[in-house]
Amino acid sequence: MSTPLSPEEQPFRIYTTASLGHAIRHYRTQAGLTQAELAEQVGIDRSYLSRLEKGQETEQLRRVIVLLRRLGVRATLQHADW
Repeated sequence: MSTPLSPEEQPFRIYTTASLGHAIRHYRTQAGLTQAELAEQVGIDRSYLSRLEKGQETEQLRRVIVLLRRLGVRATLQHADW
């Protein structure tokens, strides 16, 4: 029998850009990183990361969400030990 996941380990179901932003913020803070640190590590502007975390829609994200809805699927994010 498996152990139930703690609230911090629960997966995030991605239905909207807002839910994706919430997941990004959660995992960033869980990793102990500031927006500036994470943005630098992945090569994006901190202000772009901020917009993502606020759930502000970008054209690329909007297209991905529309594509997932059209296919009748959703994305789920869960912490992984890469």
